[in-house]
Amino acid sequence: MRKLFLLGIRMYWNWVPVPQRGPCLFSTPCSRHIYDQTTAHGFFAGIKAFLFRYKNCRGGFSLFKNPLTGKTQMILRSNKIIGEDE
Repeated sequence: MRKLFLLGIRMYWNWVPVPQRGPCLFSTPCSRHIYDQTTAHGFFAGIKAFLFRYKNCRGGFSLFKNPLTGKTQMILRSNKIIGEDE
């Protein structure tokens, strides 16, 4: 299963030109993150990473400055709050 999943990601990289891929909110592009998670931790970790990115890496986010820490944070579609380092 894992090899088939990784093959699908590599096919996506080869067939879909970079300008046609959607922009990613995170510093590591979604497909690269999912590929890395699958390679390092297995198929189920890759699926988990895919589901998280699918739910959160689209429009519907907002940026704000945390008044307690002074750091910029992002509220994702799923109402999860992440910091700049994530």
